[in-house]
Formats: sequence, structure tokens, C-alpha cells
Amino acid sequence: MAKAHEIVVGSTWGIRNIFQSLVAILATTLVVTAIYLTQEGEQWSQDKTKLHSLSKCDFFSGKWVFDNESYPLYKEQQCTFMSDQLACEKFGRKDLSYQNWKWKPHQCDLPRFNATTLLERLRNKRMVFVGDSLNRGQWVSMVCLVESSIPPILKSMRTIANGSLNIFKAQEYNATIEFYWAPLLVESNSDDPVNHRVAERTVRVHGIEKHAKYWTDADILVFNTFLWWRRKAMNVLWGSFGDPNGVMKKVGMVRVYEMALRTWSDWLEVHINRNKTNLFFVSMSPTHQKAHEWGGAEGENCYNERDKISEEGYWGNGSYPSMMRVVENVIEDLNGRGLKVELLNITQLSEYRKEGHPSIYRKQWDPLTEEQLSNPKTYADCIHWCLPGVPDVWNELLYAYILNP
Repeated sequence: MAKAHEIVVGSTWGIRNIFQSLVAILATTLVVTAIYLTQEGEQWSQDKTKLHSLSKCDFFSGKWVFDNESYPLYKEQQCTFMSDQLACEKFGRKDLSYQNWKWKPHQCDLPRFNATTLLERLRNKRMVFVGDSLNRGQWVSMVCLVESSIPPILKSMRTIANGSLNIFKAQEYNATIEFYWAPLLVESNSDDPVNHRVAERTVRVHGIEKHAKYWTDADILVFNTFLWWRRKAMNVLWGSFGDPNGVMKKVGMVRVYEMALRTWSDWLEVHINRNKTNLFFVSMSPTHQKAHEWGGAEGENCYNERDKISEEGYWGNGSYPSMMRVVENVIEDLNGRGLKVELLNITQLSEYRKEGHPSIYRKQWDPLTEEQLSNPKTYADCIHWCLPGVPDVWNELLYAYILNP
């Protein structure tokens, strides 16, 4: 009996011990879970606070900070679809510090660009850049930013619409990043993507459907237009090209610019699906063609420039506040009509970057004359931008808006 009693007592102690162990395990699990949930909650709270702070931040007021550890965000020679117009290193530029500057807003940090995150946002969607060669440069930048994360067999590039529409496709995501050539947004005699140099520029300020049909169903639209309007006046055509009954009149700047943007805004108001499409307008990209404006020698330009402009608030004569006000007014009017358009105000931050242009380091489409070769500044490109470079930051700003709509 004693032996049996011992067995019973032993069994009871064993059950009690197992029960206590289970209680201890459960308690530990509850504590660990509580800690985990607290940490997750804190992380969620931090992320929410960060997104909230980004929404309150003025992205366009800040300074350039040299960073040769995190920048550039990609290598020029590793971008499959790099443009020879923007590949400055390929065409002989040796000083590459223009690739190592990041934009730091005064009130926050821009989110680090993540190609996979963007592609997930673009899954089953179209992002279309519409505008001139500067917008095309931003498009090339965006393609370079994302394409290195995509295997070669899962990405492609094609051109349609007589060369006007270039389509980069990430097949795994069923996403496209496209560029449509429309340098004045409305129809003009400069609409051919190759042969667009004309002595007298003519626009149909009320004609936009020719272009718009190619980007009607886009999910993200990024527009720009400025460079091609830089003249005192422009021919305006009422009627169609080739119509003998058409009426032509020369209209001064800034009025003709406003007429075109009103046509653009009216089209958006009627045709854009407000529940689907996000709209952006990129402000004027500055040029650096007169060095005396930033304290350089008279008659010089961006050629041989190696440093950025350090004077805060610097504004060159190549950027026109009157045209900027037109854009702001048109967008404000659209917003008042219930159609949200984000203005990516890249003008001021780009003003500081006089050394960021291709200068002579790009493919020359026409043979250079002996006179040009003897004086390189005469053929220096002080309008477009080297890649990697300034347009990558424009896309970081765009990315921040897409991430936090």
C-alpha cells in the first residue's frame, strides 16, 4: 500500500509540476506577446508619425548635402536604358561629384527610394510622364531607379505612336513607366519626337486630344511644359494644320502659355477619373547659361563648373516667375474644382546645381565645327541634366508623394 501511495503522490506531484510549467509558459508567452505588440504599436506609431510629419513638411525648402556613401542611387553604366544625351560619365566627364548630392528638406528627411516598394504601388498600373525632353530625362531617371531590381527577362522597352510614346514594362508587376512626347502639351508643329526644330513655332492652344488619347487611362500622370515656351510670342492657330480656312495670330508670352494650360486643365476636369488617377505637374527646370548671374565671368556658362551654388534663394534669369504664377493659378483653380494636382516645385532646388548639366559631356547629334571645338562653351548643354543626378531627386520627391498620398 505504501508503495502504491508513493506512486499516487508522485503522480499528483508530477501533474502539479506540469500544470505549473504550463502556467509559467503561458505567462511568459503573454509577456512576450505584450512586449511584441507594444513594440509593434510603437513602430506603427512611429511610422504613422513619420508619414504625418512628411505630410506637414515643405519638401522644396532645404539644402543639398554631399553624400558619397548613399548616392548615387544607381550606376550610369549599369542602367540598361540610359540616354546618351544624359550619360555624362560615358562621354568623358571625369569629376563625378555631381552624382553624390542628396536633397535635405529643412523640416524632414525624404524617404529613401525603394524600387520594390514603388513597383508594388505600380502593380497593374500605368505611370506616364508627359512633356518635353526634361520630363523625358526624369522618366529615364525613374526607369534607371527601378530597373536594376528587375531580372533582364522580366523587363522590356518599346516605342509606339510614331516614336512619341516610350513604354518601359516590369512584367512581374504588370506595371509600365512611360514617356509621351508633347513638349507644349497642346498640339503644335513641334510634335514630331525627332524632327521638331522649327523656325516659327505654332500651337493649337485648344487642341489636346491628339496627345491626350495616349494617356487617358493612366493611373499616375506627371506633366511638365516650360522650355519650349521661352520666347516673346508664338503663333496661335484656330483650326487645324493644313486647313486653308484656319486663323493664325501671334500671341505674346505669358498669355499664350496660360491659354494652353487652361485647355490642359479643362481636359483634365472632364476626362480624369478622380478615384483612380493621381496628377502631378513638374515646375520649370532652370538653365545655367549665364555665369555672371552666380558670380562667374561674363560670357561664360555651365561649362567647366564643378561646384553647386551656395547662396540660399539663388534665382537665375532663366526661370520666369510670371510663368510659375500661371502654373500655380491654373492648379489652384483645378483644386478648387475638386481635382487635385500636386505641384512638384523643383525649380529652386535645381537652381543651385549649375554643375549638374551635361555641358560638353554627351552625344553630339550633329558634327561639331572647328569653331565650336576651339570654344567648347559654345556647344555646352546647360539645359538638360546628367544622370545619375538632379532628376533623381525630382523622382525622390515624386516617390514621397506616391508613398504618402
